[in-house]
Amino acid sequence: MKITPVTIGRPAGPAIKVGTGLPLLLIAGPCVLESEELARRVAGTMQEICSDLGLSYVFKASFDKANRTAISSYRGPGLHEGLAILGRIREEMKVPVVSDIHDTSQVKAASEVLDIIQIPAFLCRQTDLLAAASKTAKPISLKKGQFVSPWDMEHAVNKIRGGGDSQVMLVERGASFGYNNLVVDMRSLQVMQGFDCPVIYDATHSVQLPGGAGSSSGGQREFIAPLSRAAVAAGIDGLFMEVHPDPDNAFCDGPNSIALNDIRGILEQIVRIRACLADFTGQ
Repeated sequence: MKITPVTIGRPAGPAIKVGTGLPLLLIAGPCVLESEELARRVAGTMQEICSDLGLSYVFKASFDKANRTAISSYRGPGLHEGLAILGRIREEMKVPVVSDIHDTSQVKAASEVLDIIQIPAFLCRQTDLLAAASKTAKPISLKKGQFVSPWDMEHAVNKIRGGGDSQVMLVERGASFGYNNLVVDMRSLQVMQGFDCPVIYDATHSVQLPGGAGSSSGGQREFIAPLSRAAVAAGIDGLFMEVHPDPDNAFCDGPNSIALNDIRGILEQIVRIRACLADFTGQ
């Protein structure tokens, strides 16, 4: 299936293009900004690994997690401090950055720093937010809600395109399967590519157990690698992964994050699978 590429600007070098027959995109970083030092450590390691393996790389971390399970949960440094950290990482480390926005008041400031604007899954149908994001003309990473069918995401895509932005990537992160559980329907990957959008597989949120740890979400980290391999074999255009030096002590989403020391081995498997897929498809 031929996908019109999405073009992602970056602070140095040529723009990144994502789509059919192009290098696999990896969006990766800690769930939330915990400290600038930790963010730089993850970004630097991931840059090196992706360069070695021929993957395109964008650093991800949230400046504010507005949808945490409990009111007491850590949310991040906030809009202004968080964007300042992301801006310094972008300019000094020469890596594109993405973070999520939660309401229209954040759009202008975010668009001045971010190379990609991410719309969280819970907000994928929020018309005003999608319309405001589309006005930035930045690439939009639109996460499919756990409660939305893959074919219904076409309406969300059209809200962005109706605002004048054709640069949309869709992100699969699983569907609600009873309470506190998610399941991934691999058919959704091809369904959403049918909207002429590159599709990213969110390998870590897909194994999340929402609210499954009482006052926070749990996760099944052991399924990240096999599901990632399956999604790459199904023909995705990119992967989204939350990566942390010490997942068991992460401030957010630790149970469904990959240890920084483990990520290279997983990505090496991914690269080999994608090379095999190219032999079959000619892309």
